[in-house]
Amino acid sequence: MFFDQTGLHVTSDHGFRMARANIAAREGRWYWECKITRGCIRDKGAGGPESHGHVRMGWARREASRDAPVGYDAYSYGLRDVSGQKVHMSRPKEFFSPAEDILEGDVIGLEIQLPSEHLHRKVVQGSYNPAVDLNDEIIRSTSEGPNIVRDRIPFRFQTTKLCFEKFDYHAIKELEDLMNPSPMVTAGPVGSAEPPNPNHPVPCLRTLPGSYIKIYKNGVLMGTPFTNLLAFLPPASSANSKVQEGAREGLDDGSLGYYPAVSVFRGGAAEVNFGPKFWYPPPGLDSSVGDDNDDVVMVDVGDPPPRAQPVALTKMRPASERYDEQIAEDIVFDIIDEVQFWMQDGGQVIDRVPNAPQREESKDAKDVVMED
Repeated sequence: MFFDQTGLHVTSDHGFRMARANIAAREGRWYWECKITRGCIRDKGAGGPESHGHVRMGWARREASRDAPVGYDAYSYGLRDVSGQKVHMSRPKEFFSPAEDILEGDVIGLEIQLPSEHLHRKVVQGSYNPAVDLNDEIIRSTSEGPNIVRDRIPFRFQTTKLCFEKFDYHAIKELEDLMNPSPMVTAGPVGSAEPPNPNHPVPCLRTLPGSYIKIYKNGVLMGTPFTNLLAFLPPASSANSKVQEGAREGLDDGSLGYYPAVSVFRGGAAEVNFGPKFWYPPPGLDSSVGDDNDDVVMVDVGDPPPRAQPVALTKMRPASERYDEQIAEDIVFDIIDEVQFWMQDGGQVIDRVPNAPQREESKDAKDVVMED
């Protein structure tokens, strides 16, 4: 995979590989664009090549293989440039009108809608009741925050450098079986023959009510190729300790979700646009997003700052705003980690009082401190 200096333009001279963004959508409605810069040729000359390569685009989870195109497994949903087919678990199906390809210069818009994390947790914990939870809350839930645990394993690298290993999420057998079903379904676990649904007996096969992926081509809505997306919060995703030593059950490190993803094949190339200013803004996206002339709310001295209003989950937002949110969330989780470790150390105030007499330290102790 090759990127330009902005990290927004990607290509490859080998077989299909996948690149994904570094921020995932976990709840709400998000949008981004993918422009085909090298792919199926618009004006094919007599005897000329059919394409300069191929491109696929879509949404993918952390577990999705990057050694394969988006839509290869159960962890990603993709769109194929040839005939505009939708692809999930390596099964292309018709989506665009017949004989309509995605050609060089076309801009594909991808929208995703996910329910609130509050409802998502009900689904994966097995407490979702369609009769009661049919209408999800339209604003972000403030009553219950996610339980984010950012475990890291410290280890020595080159004997002197301390590094931290981040847990990864591995493929789950039931989803592998869903992609490659065995004819002997009766030999599998209870409920394995049941199609994915919000109340499936197996957590990883539960789907998110109201979730969908919509596709736009050059600003025109082409339709909704995917609905009822698979859940991703634990235990639907797993960093099981049986696979990785030290990983705890039900670990959610804040990086789970659906990522914008692009796959390229033998010279195919694409440029992504996460906003806030898009090439073809879709209907429903606030035109004032990203406006350099946005008004600033002025507050008099002594007045309390205005309270931030919750963002409606049904409002379409550019994926670039999700990056800003992730940075803010990371800062909050950093503070929580600091407080947690401080309490584990006894919660003692360790700041020295100004002008207090200092304890005489030995030369050996000073050397150790400097080495640390």
